Amino acid sequence: MRVRPPAVAGRFYPGDREELRELVDRLLGGVRRPLPPVRPAALVAPHAGYRYSGAVAATAYAQLRDAVPRVVLLGPAHRWPLDGMAVPAVDALATPLGAVAVDDDARTAAAALPGVAVDDRPHDGEHSLETQLPFLQRVLGPDLTVLPVLVGRAQPASVAAVLTALDGALAVVSTDLSHHLDERSARERDRRTADAVLARDAGAVGPEDACGAAPLRGLLSHAAERSLAVELLALATSADTGAGRDRVVGYGAFLLHDAAGTGPAPSAAQKR
Repeated sequence: MRVRPPAVAGRFYPGDREELRELVDRLLGGVRRPLPPVRPAALVAPHAGYRYSGAVAATAYAQLRDAVPRVVLLGPAHRWPLDGMAVPAVDALATPLGAVAVDDDARTAAAALPGVAVDDRPHDGEHSLETQLPFLQRVLGPDLTVLPVLVGRAQPASVAAVLTALDGALAVVSTDLSHHLDERSARERDRRTADAVLARDAGAVGPEDACGAAPLRGLLSHAAERSLAVELLALATSADTGAGRDRVVGYGAFLLHDAAGTGPAPSAAQKR
């Protein structure tokens, strides 16, 4: 079995199994917002080091209560000049908490779409999707299967087509928000970005607003097509956890769900 080893364990999150488990559980347990009576169709969560964005990410993952048969992870490729989208050829993704199986049926369905390639290279060393896995592992358990999709230069419609082809899966978009602005400017920009997300306005989100603008725009296009409701769960910056205030990174968490409140029915359960 081909397994992608963890690339950022010990840097973005603890490399020790028990330390990681305890940290994720503590972050999830610290979410005070009551869970809304909806079944999530999609989440948006940040991907910085847990010291900076872990509490924000936890507000998204704390929304998961029911079993989820399949998760589609979408995030930006920070280290690879990617045209279109790439899904990995490996069979599983490892973290200190264990291995997460890659959903082969979902990979086959996605790879049949224009602009989607099966290629491990963009995934090597990439943190945007890996940082989501420990949260998913703690919330959804060992039966979790995922399809990791790195998104490069891709139109929103192409990304939305992947989500449509895998309808019924939980979509998770990994993105941070503004980068390297002063704290006040970052909060202003991130508030505008949050308003665009709440309005499902894909055209109002650009690369200066979110490093994962391409997957986020695709999700918003899909959400508009399906009339999904969007809720803002948390909005913060790296300054909130003790980083400097002159150059901050913004983080946001969002929940998307069916406007009627049902969502898709399950078939079964470092700063950057």
